Amino acid sequence: MSQHIRETITELNVMKKYPKELFYKGNLELLKRPKVSIVGTRRPSNYTRQATYALARALAKRGVCVVSGAAMGVDTIAHEGAGAENTIAVVANGLDIRYPVINKNLIESIENEGLMLSQFNDGFRATGWSFVVRNEVVVALGEILIVTEADLNSGSMRSVEFAQKMGKPIFVLPHRLGESLGTNSLLNLAEATPINDIESFVSRFGTEVDENIEKDAFFYFCQKAPTFDESLEKFGERVYEAELEGIITIQDGIVRLN
Repeated sequence: MSQHIRETITELNVMKKYPKELFYKGNLELLKRPKVSIVGTRRPSNYTRQATYALARALAKRGVCVVSGAAMGVDTIAHEGAGAENTIAVVANGLDIRYPVINKNLIESIENEGLMLSQFNDGFRATGWSFVVRNEVVVALGEILIVTEADLNSGSMRSVEFAQKMGKPIFVLPHRLGESLGTNSLLNLAEATPINDIESFVSRFGTEVDENIEKDAFFYFCQKAPTFDESLEKFGERVYEAELEGIITIQDGIVRLN
């Protein structure tokens, strides 16, 4: 049984209209983490499959939550790469329906370990317009939008339009000529930034960390390599405690996670 989200999700304030209702299954704590939206074609190439999985996995290792739409193709790979416990799936149907059926097991695992979101009541079956509504939420939740492969006039390119209206940075994988015409057109128009190296790209979200480290507000703050003064102002004695515990190192006035 899905439940209502009563509190406001601040990230969704950038939508044209804040959702009248939001339903969820799973762990709402994921909403507090840094989030990146990943979308793309339902029929990705092998190159796109491998790169999408590697991207999602590398982001999750840095405590980033991957947001996508639970559809076949790129969405599925993004969720699987991140792991159910590090992902938010936004769907175009009621949460009592696990759709698409081929992703039934994946969706069930996200219900148990991650977070499922929907604007639609139980019993509602997906329609063409509900996918568009779903896409807007996916884009709004993420700090940035990554499109790993997309054709012109595809649903993923509709997501790009949402990102542009919201002022979200857009990143894409570089593709060969004649492939992924949607993302290549964004590069040609200088409307997206290519991800030429995965490790270099994900480093903006901090360093890869041990899974056992508690990923709290202090952790995410330190992932951005703040100054010592900024850290002290925000967290006070916690900074000194973390240094003594060996969680952080302070060098040349900069705080870094160990």
